[in-house]
Amino acid sequence: MREYLFVAIFVTLSSHSQPIHAQQLTAADIVEQAQPSQWRLVDPDNVLKISLPTGEAYIELNPLLAPNHAQNIKRLAKEGFYKGLNMYRFVEGFVAQGGDASGTKTTTMANKKIPAEFYLPTQTPLMITELDKNDGYAPITGFLNGFAVAQNETKTETWQVHCHGVFAMARGNEVNSGGTEFYTTIGNSQRYLDRNITVFGRVLEGMEHFNRLDRRPSGNQPFNPIANVQVLADIAKKDNSQFKVMRTDSVAFVSLIEARKNRSEAWFVTSPNYIDVCSMPIPTHRVSR
Repeated sequence: MREYLFVAIFVTLSSHSQPIHAQQLTAADIVEQAQPSQWRLVDPDNVLKISLPTGEAYIELNPLLAPNHAQNIKRLAKEGFYKGLNMYRFVEGFVAQGGDASGTKTTTMANKKIPAEFYLPTQTPLMITELDKNDGYAPITGFLNGFAVAQNETKTETWQVHCHGVFAMARGNEVNSGGTEFYTTIGNSQRYLDRNITVFGRVLEGMEHFNRLDRRPSGNQPFNPIANVQVLADIAKKDNSQFKVMRTDSVAFVSLIEARKNRSEAWFVTSPNYIDVCSMPIPTHRVSR
């Protein structure tokens, strides 16, 4: 089991005794008024740009929870593995999957199969921004580094959960058979896949391009071709896109959770005083440059 040292900056909801007027401010107000220190810039070395027929999707990888998968897919991108391949599987309300459907394409730097990283084991509890201890799929849910996550009772196993727009590695029946075939979820009901497959990122921008993929081949037209998959840092001269994500260990995000649990906008008649981990949006914006 690997041991990690973590700076004690990750917080639970109970540690914030004074959210910033969550009951008075709307969710939109909290996002708009959040100070610069409550946002983080996404490292372009951890962003994949996937060029699809209708436009580009940007994926933030999650190297903390799945370091080997993040590293391997960046190697695949750098060697141009996905050029000429396609998004060959689309299941309505479930996933869009891409890569080498034939399984015959060779790699030069990357591995075609890598050991599964279903969860991150730590010898000591890993603190997250906790949300729910009555989840149904996990003892604890919450947020870590801008990703929706879950944990075991002792907080020594942490994994990213299957919310809408996650980025994960497909596999066969053999646990360690994944390595090149990625998918993104296009529905919000795949939590039963948690800890059965490696989730290692989420869509920052461009989810609409996955939704607009063809459902099935038509005539002689290429079926959902992938023009390229690239690491954003490698193409900075051509694409200087930059994104910021609200820090999920910030007071603003904790207040945002409370505002989303009890919506104060005039339209709402009742509020449930509850929100589940996949219904809690993580504010993400493109940075103007």
